[in-house]
Amino acid sequence: MPFLLRNLPLLPDEDEELLLNRTASATGLRKEQIKRFRIVRKSVDSRRKPRIFFVCTVLFFLDDETILDPSAASIPNLEKVQEEIPTVFSKAKHPGLIVIAGMGPAGLFCALRLAAYGVPSVLLERGRPVEERIRDVSRFWANGILSPESNVQFGEGGAGTFSDGKLTCRLRDPNTGWVLEQLISFGAPPEIRFQAKPHVGTDRLRGVVAAMRQVLLERGCRIHFNTCLTALGISRGKIMSAICRNGHEFDCQHLVIATGHSARDTYKMLCSHRLCMEPKPFAIGLRVEHQQELIDRIQYGRPSPSLPKADYALTYNNTATGRSCYSFCMCPGGVVIGSSSEPEMLVVNGMSNQRRDSGLANSALVVNVRPEDFGATDPLAGIRFQQQWERTAFIAGGGDYQAPSQNLLAFLGQGSGPCISSFMPGCREADLSALLPEYVSETLREGIATFGRKMRGFVTADATLTGVETRTSAPLRILRGEDLHSPGVQGLYPCGEGAGYAGGIMSAALDGVKVADRIVSSSTEMKS
Repeated sequence: MPFLLRNLPLLPDEDEELLLNRTASATGLRKEQIKRFRIVRKSVDSRRKPRIFFVCTVLFFLDDETILDPSAASIPNLEKVQEEIPTVFSKAKHPGLIVIAGMGPAGLFCALRLAAYGVPSVLLERGRPVEERIRDVSRFWANGILSPESNVQFGEGGAGTFSDGKLTCRLRDPNTGWVLEQLISFGAPPEIRFQAKPHVGTDRLRGVVAAMRQVLLERGCRIHFNTCLTALGISRGKIMSAICRNGHEFDCQHLVIATGHSARDTYKMLCSHRLCMEPKPFAIGLRVEHQQELIDRIQYGRPSPSLPKADYALTYNNTATGRSCYSFCMCPGGVVIGSSSEPEMLVVNGMSNQRRDSGLANSALVVNVRPEDFGATDPLAGIRFQQQWERTAFIAGGGDYQAPSQNLLAFLGQGSGPCISSFMPGCREADLSALLPEYVSETLREGIATFGRKMRGFVTADATLTGVETRTSAPLRILRGEDLHSPGVQGLYPCGEGAGYAGGIMSAALDGVKVADRIVSSSTEMKS
């Protein structure tokens, strides 16, 4: 029977093998009696800095649970749990032709899950394979030459390919373990199984994505790059085909829309087909950049090379206005990057490699915006709102995709300092207050002042702000019913972050799995 033992301490420079000794000591067992021992969670406890340590949860098995002393029931933090039964996929009845539009986490994991059932699919991706996409993005960062179809937002792997590769997720989904194991099998680090804040890093993710493609091809899937969905073939309330820009039409009984939160032309096309859509809240703001050593010192007191690069999560609420300011997509040891996907519009984001070794820490600082801020009923109003501020930022940066930036103290009106950023392709100093709605700028100032009180040293002349960050989440939701179909169009499945049902790599992947399971189960129900 398996047991969980929680709250085992481990100092930063101690070897993980000591956890077996501590488990034996805590339970009164001998080490050789403990079988199949493994760490299932490891997090940093920095509440009593500078005394920092890891808090670990371990899982172990006993051949005979009676060897535990009868008093073991009172052992603190010890719990008997049910043994996990591995997911077994029996070959499913073929549900018909399946097309998946988009090869981000939602689309890829939808295809992988279907393939696990023995059901191949056709994947359409408007951008290019990850190897070619890397060259396009690198050219943009070096020279400001934007490829509208192959950039940080579009291409194999989706926007997550150029990110920190965070795998944190608030969802308690039974398929989380399956998604993690898939990622590990494709080259993600095994530590993501137990890290409290797992991440892969953009450098490692690129290889993971390429390995996924190879397996999907081996399992009978067909992949079409440079193939953008431009129209739907619908007849008598059922999806019949996916129509693409290059003239190809793909017959299908199931179409999964997993095109991401930046496919604005796709949103417009879906709206023209009168799909049920609604505007939704999102957030916009700026990205702040500090020296990583400063963040480590603030969070740990006495940094250690054995500790992970420190991060932070900050929130501020103005109860009078209903506005919130919060940190988003914090990238320890990362860089700030240009993430534009449309000509003459500028968007910033954060990215880091697996080792997080840039020496810099960056995070978005964003403020919530609501449908009433940009058009309460038109589902496309949020897109126009984003474009307005992205175009303003492009002009303020000089019109060549360099980003407008400002010293943190100067933005707060508290002084001045250098304006230095890792942003690629480059920065030009500007008044960032003019690049956002007044209520966003004001709430940012209030929030940053509060963050400075929570993290002494956060407000410093050595920090730089860069703008604008507008792509925190989808600006609309493509509605779907309990059967995951778009209302009125049988066989059409809005999926992932772009459809408004996810908020990161893991949640998007899990939504893709959910849709795949539904396609297979609904087909079985219809044929039984």
